[in-house]
Formats: sequence, structure tokens, C-alpha cells
Amino acid sequence: MRKLLLAGAAILGGTTGAWAQGEAAAPQAFQSQGMVAMPWAGGPAANNNNNAFGAAQKGVNAVPTPGTVVIRLNGRVEVEVSANFTSADKAGAITGGGSFKVNPIGISSYMRLYPGVDGMATNGLRYGASIELRENVGNPNNATAFTAASSSSGYSSSETVFVRRAFAYVGTDKLGILRMGQTDGVIGLFDNGSYSTQGFDGGVGNFNGGAMQASAPGAGVAIPFAWLSQAGAEYSNTKIVYLSPQFFGFDFGVQYAPNMGNSYSNSIGPSTLQAAPCLAASAGCIATTTGNDPTRWLNQVAVGARYQGTFGGVNVGAFAVYETAGKEQINGGGIAAGGPGYVAGVTSNAVMRYDNLNFVNAALKVEVPSVGLTWAIDYIGGALNGQLSMRPTGGAPMNAVVTGLVYRNGPFVFGAEVGIVESQGQANLTKISQRKETEFAIGGTYNAAPGLAFVLEYMHTERHQGQFDFVTNTPTGTRDVKGNGLTFATIVTW
Repeated sequence: MRKLLLAGAAILGGTTGAWAQGEAAAPQAFQSQGMVAMPWAGGPAANNNNNAFGAAQKGVNAVPTPGTVVIRLNGRVEVEVSANFTSADKAGAITGGGSFKVNPIGISSYMRLYPGVDGMATNGLRYGASIELRENVGNPNNATAFTAASSSSGYSSSETVFVRRAFAYVGTDKLGILRMGQTDGVIGLFDNGSYSTQGFDGGVGNFNGGAMQASAPGAGVAIPFAWLSQAGAEYSNTKIVYLSPQFFGFDFGVQYAPNMGNSYSNSIGPSTLQAAPCLAASAGCIATTTGNDPTRWLNQVAVGARYQGTFGGVNVGAFAVYETAGKEQINGGGIAAGGPGYVAGVTSNAVMRYDNLNFVNAALKVEVPSVGLTWAIDYIGGALNGQLSMRPTGGAPMNAVVTGLVYRNGPFVFGAEVGIVESQGQANLTKISQRKETEFAIGGTYNAAPGLAFVLEYMHTERHQGQFDFVTNTPTGTRDVKGNGLTFATIVTW
């Protein structure tokens, strides 16, 4: 997932009006030219305070009263100026002659929109839906032929808007909430970013697809966000998630997803987004259970519990989630040449195998509001390899820890965090070497005015695996990489 939502507002959102079901809209809800004048109400979010904790919670978002709905249309525009320096800034041509060097200075921008609705029937039933739309920045340059770069118009013409989240929910305060669709799983709903210390930079993202990872050459900075909270690999497939009400500080969650994507992709005809439609059982079907891709997981199940309580002015939170998934069975000729897990001249088609997903995510945070300090630690480990990817059979188990400290004082937020990810890494180096990646970030946010934030952040990354070249992305010899980046961001939310 690229770029975390605004710190402290990942489960909140603004409102643009409410009206009774079956009645005419209140006149004050509609003003000239569709504009609504109102105080700023916390910024954008893909989730809200009605359905993030299993039952309605008072918050920035208006909670619907019986017989009413609340409509939200939030947005976010972010502009970044960055300076990135990595081991992959200079490289020889992959094909042809010459060499290449990138400018370390960059300016980036993106937008997101968060429409949603929350309702409450007269019998107490809660229901609603939420959408997250994002800007997708393409690259029209011809990297194969090394032709001239596209014009600025060409760049903007390659940008698209796509759906990142799209879900509906129903529930009651006594029974909990059932979420259905392209939505966060139990991990993402238990942790809105606070347990994994993602919020001190105003939602720029730091380790979770932050500014440096988005704008620097990937070889030096592309450490997978293993902890999954608010990551696209965790929330972008369609699933069903149940969250219970809270009992004595505890709440519980369970989720199920049949495959890694959206079953609508099992289309009967080709489209611009579906190059290999599912005309019949084949590799192009998202629901394939037997084929030649051993890295495809299916039937994902997660169960978890969370505790939130206050002791003597200290807020304590903790959760644990267990998750597992099956895998596609290999039938016939083994792994397809050129497919996942296959490297020409290195891999034998018949030998690469992968284990079922099987891991635990556990986290703890301690908050002292009187002094503005929050400390948190998040661990994930077991049979997985990177960000929700299956581990090659015989490979090392993954162990990843991220810990951080956040200080809040009025409009200022400061934070620092350290992450360490130990995994098998390159599948072809199973029982030969393992991967170790470390990252560090420090920075802060100044909330200058309602909906306006300025962020300054520094980030450092290091990646190592014996007999692996990160620049060429091949198991052809050891070449480690490092990265350093400094980012200044201006963020406007509504």
C-alpha cells in the first residue's frame, strides 16, 4: 500500500450532510453550486468510527441516528519535495550500451478521494459503504528501446484513477459489524497505524510505501512492509470480515477470502484490465486451485483478539492475529518457465515448491496522554516471505519487528521508528542464504491549520542477502544496497 492515511484519522472522516430516510432533504444541506460550508472535521479516511471497532463509537464522524444517513466525501492532496540517494542511482544498461544516473531531487504529487455513507435504520440496524479512489501515476517512457522521454502531457495522460477499497457493512451495537468487499482484514482493522508507528509523518507513509520508496530507484529502498496494517496486500482482495462488540476491553475478529483478488476478474472476455480472461480453467483465472503457479495462495482465514484499556491515566492496547491460507497445487509440468519462482538457467521447473501461509502478528502500545508519548512494537513471523507472500519450501521463517516512539504537543507531532525484516528472500537461494533488511525513519508533522499539514522526514534503508545482486535483481553474486532520503511534504485534507 502505497502511503498511509493521515495520522490519527485513519478511522475517521468528515461529513457533508445527513437527512432522514424517506424524507425530503433538509434545505440547509444544499447550498449554492453544491457547496457546503462547515468546520474542518478531521480529514479523509477509508474507514470510519462506526465500523472500525465492531460497533458505533462517537468520534469526528457524525454517528447516524435512527432513520438517518450520513454522507461523506473526503479528499487528500499531497505534494512532496524529496532528495534520495541510493546504491541504485547509477547503473549500466540492461541491454545495449551506455550507463544511467538519476537526479536525486524530485517533486511528486497525488490525490485520493474517500466517498462513503453510514446509515441507521429505525430498528437500530447499522449499514453503509465506503470507497477509496487513488491516482495511479504511469510511465509512458519506452524503457526497452531507450527512446526519448514522453512529454509532460504524455505523463499526465498515462495517469488513471483506480479503486483501492470498496466495501459494504451491516451490523448492530450488540451483535457487531459484518464487512463485505474489498476491505481491510482483521490486522488492518485492529491497527489503524498506531501499533506499527505509521502516523507521525502525517500519513506520508515512511516504511509503508512512503515518499522515499515511491520516488527513489526501487532496488535500494523496496523493503516490503511486512507488518501488513494499512498495506494494499492486506486490504485489496475481496473478503468477509466480522468484528465483535467490545467486552470488558476485548473485541474479536475473523475474516475469510477465497482468493488473492476480486472474483469479477473471472471475466468471459478480454478488457484493458484483464489481459488473460478466464474463458476456461487456466492461469488467467483468479480462483485457480490447480495449475502451475506455486506462489498463488487461496482460502485465506484470519482470527484475532484485541484489548484496549486505561490504567492510572495510561492507555494500553494489544492484539494478536493468526492467519493461514492454502496454495495452488502444481499439476503436470511443474512451474511454468518465466513464471513466478522461475529463473532461467537457475531454476529447475520441477523443484520449486512453496508452503502454505501460516503466521502470527502481535503488537503492543502504551500511551501516556498527559505527556503526549506513545511507544509501540509490532511483530510478525512464521511461514511467509516478505509482504503476505508464501515461503519457499525449506526456506527460513520470517521474523520482522518494528518499534517506534511518538510525541505529540499541540499542533506538533514527532516520531522515530526502526524496522528489521529477516526472511528467506530470494527463493532460489533457499538453504544457501537468507535476507536481512533494516530501516530507520525520523521526522515530524506541523498541523498549521485545519486540514493543512507540513511534514519533514528522513529515512535510511539497508538490504543484504548473500549471493544476491539487488541492483540487477538476480542471484548472481552479492551486492548489497543502501538508501537515504529526505522529504518535505505539504498535505491538504478535507
